[in-house]
Amino acid sequence: MKQRVITAVVALAIFIPILIAGGGWIDIAGAVLAVIALSEVFIMRKRILVSADYLIAALGVLVVVLPNSFFRWLPAFLGRIDLIYIAVALLLFLTVTTKNKTTFDDIGVSVLSFFYIGTGFHYLISVRNDAGLDTLMFALLIVWLTDTGAYMIGRKLGRHKLWPAISPNKTIEGSLGGIALALITVAIYLMFFPQYYTFWPMMGIALFLSVIGQIGDLIESALKRFYGVKDSGKILPGHGGILDRFDSLLLVLPMLHLFGIV
Repeated sequence: MKQRVITAVVALAIFIPILIAGGGWIDIAGAVLAVIALSEVFIMRKRILVSADYLIAALGVLVVVLPNSFFRWLPAFLGRIDLIYIAVALLLFLTVTTKNKTTFDDIGVSVLSFFYIGTGFHYLISVRNDAGLDTLMFALLIVWLTDTGAYMIGRKLGRHKLWPAISPNKTIEGSLGGIALALITVAIYLMFFPQYYTFWPMMGIALFLSVIGQIGDLIESALKRFYGVKDSGKILPGHGGILDRFDSLLLVLPMLHLFGIV
C-alpha cells in the first residue's frame, strides 16, 4: 500500500502540472504514454521491442495520437489516413520479409493496438487543448470516482459478481456504487463548471461515460487474462502499467468527440 501511495503521489505531481499547462506539454505526454502503452501490448505478447514490427507500430500510434496541427507540413495530397495506411502496408510487408515469422495475426494485433491506444491518447490531447481543462476534468472525475466507488462499495457490500469470467473481483454492487459516486460528484462539479450542454444532458452523458469506463476496464482485464499476466506493465510500481491506469479513459475520451463536446 505504501508503494502504491508513493507512486500515485509522484505520478500526480508530474501529470497534473502537464494537464494544467496543456499545449505542447500534453502533446508530448500523450505521445510518450501511447508509445509506452503499445510496448506493453508487445511485451504481454512476448514480442521483442527491438524489432521492425514494433518500430512501425510505434510510428503508427504516433500518427494517430498527434494533433492535426502536427501534420500541416505534409503535402496536400497526403493526410493522416494515408500515413496510417502506409504503416499498415509496411507491417503487412513484414509477413513476406520475415517469411511469416511475423504473421498476419501478429499484424492484426499490432494495427488494432496502435489504433485503439492512439485514438484514446489523441483525445486526451484534443479534449485538453480544444475543449479545455474543465472538460477534461469532467471526464477524469467520472473515471476516477467510478473506479474508487466501485472498489470501496464493492469491498464492503459486494455480493453478486459482475463478470467473473473476466474480472472475478468486480461486483454488481460495486459497479452501481461507482456510478452513484461519480454522478453525485459530477452534479456538484457541473454547478461550478457548466459544460457544453445543459445540466441534465450532461448528467446523462456522465452516466453513459461511467458505464463505458467500466467496460474499458473489463476490456483491459480480458486482455490481461488472455495473455496470462497480472498487470500490463511495471512502469508504475504498485499500480502496474500505463494501460492499467488509462484503460477506462481510452474509451471514455473518444466518446466526448462522439457527443460533439470536442
